[in-house]
Amino acid sequence: MSIRVRRPDERARVSPFGGLAAGLGAALALALAPSASAEASPALLPEPLQPLAEALSDPRIQVGLAGLRDTKPETVRLLSDLAAIVSPSGEERARAERVAEEMRRMGLSDVRVDASPNAVGRIPGRSGRALVFISTLDDLVTVAEHQRAAVGPPRVEGDRLVGPGTNTSSITAAMLAAARAHLATGVTPEHDLVFAAVAQEETGLLGMRTLYEAYHDRAVAFVDILGDGRSVSYGALGIHWWRVEGEGPPGHSLGGGLPNVNHGLARAVDRIFELAAEVQDPATGTVVNVAMLRSGAVFNHKPAEGWFSLDLRSLEAGIIAEMEAAVARILESAEADTGIRLRMVPFELTPGGQIPGARGSGLVRSTQAIARHLGFEAELSNAGASNMNVALAGGTPAIGLGGPRGGDRGQATEWADIPAMMRAAEHVLLLAVMMAGVGESRSE
Repeated sequence: MSIRVRRPDERARVSPFGGLAAGLGAALALALAPSASAEASPALLPEPLQPLAEALSDPRIQVGLAGLRDTKPETVRLLSDLAAIVSPSGEERARAERVAEEMRRMGLSDVRVDASPNAVGRIPGRSGRALVFISTLDDLVTVAEHQRAAVGPPRVEGDRLVGPGTNTSSITAAMLAAARAHLATGVTPEHDLVFAAVAQEETGLLGMRTLYEAYHDRAVAFVDILGDGRSVSYGALGIHWWRVEGEGPPGHSLGGGLPNVNHGLARAVDRIFELAAEVQDPATGTVVNVAMLRSGAVFNHKPAEGWFSLDLRSLEAGIIAEMEAAVARILESAEADTGIRLRMVPFELTPGGQIPGARGSGLVRSTQAIARHLGFEAELSNAGASNMNVALAGGTPAIGLGGPRGGDRGQATEWADIPAMMRAAEHVLLLAVMMAGVGESRSE
């Protein structure tokens, strides 16, 4: 008996490319397509236009770095403003407008808030290409709950800004501080510098999808700002989340226990864990897990429906495709054995990608050099999971700058680390200088 796969309803969060909403068939088609690791050329990976030592000795860049330090209080005030705006995923419009307002005030060009809503501005360059910096605009739902319950705005306590909403937004504040500092240098970069605070990261990377569609054809690279660069991701882990739903005849226990939807679900889960034992592989990051099982409400009744979660992960898109095909066969077998209808419904499908040569690319080496300048050695990983995944899955070079931003995220006591925020801003400024180049002063 074949598996019936329906289109996801409003509960589904599918990321990041069109066609996935068509269900399992389309998802498998995407996963079976050549991945970034098969198609991308090392020639696509950018080399720095300016060595770090040269950048640091340039009087114009020294002006930018000094301005970055001088405007720390302004950056903290901006973070306080952003953090106070309730912005759960899918409801980011007010925060996006505040970011756009700040972009216009500092002098970025072509500032806009798109339909996602992403807030985007740029410093024009000369080449027609672009280096794109990304921050995350949205918060967890729990953060929004604490924001609504807060009795006042975030408060400074030593080197911390304490209050719900501060942790994630510290990176947007850092990105804007870096953009302001670059403008203060008075120079025109070789490539456009695009600064984008993207929406709906928590609900399927949907804002990043929109941004990627706008810039992928001319992007030198994407830089996902998640911290000060203590860790750097240059590859992306594919993560596919599914709901496996079952339907069967309901009734009272006295009417007989079978067929029972729980029988079909349990048979499928047992066989999926047998699959997990076979395919789990730390070398490729391959994992299969079932975390949630839901059905029924009372002891003496057969439920009409139930579901369980399915978490599939791997660095290799082909492996994920093979696992999904194997799960489809398992569901077909369990349905035939138990008479319970089973189907896979996509919940959130996050693509992965690997680009040959990425670890030794100019982008990664520049980031490592900046990290050393800031006083630490960056830890490298090819298993990122953030907005950068969209770019890597499309074959475009991308990195994620990681590192601690503060603590207690999602709690009423959430806080942002102010020095870490300013280090992230300095990292972004120097990376922009190295990778987008510094040409003539705008006044020349």
